[in-house]
Amino acid sequence: MKIIVFGATGNTGKRVLAQGVRMGHEMTAFVRNPEKLYEQQGTQSAKQVKVIAQDIMDPDSVFAALARQDVAVIAAGHAGQGEEFVAIVGNIVSQCERQPLFSGRVWMMGGAGLLDIPHTGLTGNELPGFPPAFQYHNRNLDRLRQTGLDWSVMCPGTMVEAKPDSSPIHLHFTTDALPLPFPDTIQALSENELAGHLFSRLQELDVSYEDVADCMLTHVDLAGPYKGKRVGLAYREEKPAR
Repeated sequence: MKIIVFGATGNTGKRVLAQGVRMGHEMTAFVRNPEKLYEQQGTQSAKQVKVIAQDIMDPDSVFAALARQDVAVIAAGHAGQGEEFVAIVGNIVSQCERQPLFSGRVWMMGGAGLLDIPHTGLTGNELPGFPPAFQYHNRNLDRLRQTGLDWSVMCPGTMVEAKPDSSPIHLHFTTDALPLPFPDTIQALSENELAGHLFSRLQELDVSYEDVADCMLTHVDLAGPYKGKRVGLAYREEKPAR
């Protein structure tokens, strides 16, 4: 497949790019600094990537870059940029809608705060104590929901470097809800108590950048199981059979 990555030199984007090359996809990197890309990917890998060095806020440049692409991965910007982050995502999404030669499959990076907390009718981003900047992720999600695109939002917790682990674990995936077990008694907690409970469990949501990239690249077909969904993921220990 032909996949374009916006923000291809960021922590997530560079891994999506490298993993896509290894999987045999035709990868395009939309970047501001091509020299940084070459340093990160290495000469051999970089030769297998089409590089577009343009302004991500220029509608015409993004529109042209999307032509004949099957998938767009939006890994550009971060919530700390505020309105600029919303503008970056908004421009890419708008050009995905406008470009008739774009297939329509979009993955966007979000965060675990976008996911529903089971039994409560709330998301993490609605609770006291969660950074106000996370509301920019909500606005980007709202923008996607207004489109007819085949979109998914990746909602990991804290992303970390992959490391070898001898314990038998596997990835657990969820759609729209946090990938953690919650008893139904949690609905009796106040919002402050619920926020405290979530903060105490944030480490359970740690996941590697590589696993996040692999999940997105494994689900790039149109009309797949994650169409129009927020996707959560977490590690679960495999208990030995007795």
